[in-house]
Amino acid sequence: MDFPGYSPMRGDRVQLTAGRLQVSITGTITSVGVLRDGSASVELTLPDVDPQQRRDLEHAQHYQYELFDGERLLYLSPWLTLHGIRRTEKDGALVITGAPRSTP
Repeated sequence: MDFPGYSPMRGDRVQLTAGRLQVSITGTITSVGVLRDGSASVELTLPDVDPQQRRDLEHAQHYQYELFDGERLLYLSPWLTLHGIRRTEKDGALVITGAPRSTP
């Protein structure tokens, strides 16, 4: 599963790995592929429940995640290069944007 596609996938748990940070986050989670300026990337939207986790993610260069619905794995991302982190104005959810790494 290299690219999640342009239709949003919704799950209730994500297992995220970024360097030494390994967290499991539960709640309403969405993963969708986006195309901007001719480049494909992935947006992962999740609850912003822990400011320290957000700060740790902001310092990460690469990350990988597994999106689950219950116990069913919906999507396993490749290692991604972090392009940005922002919060939505609507509900303060965290949006992490990344693209596949060019080198391992």
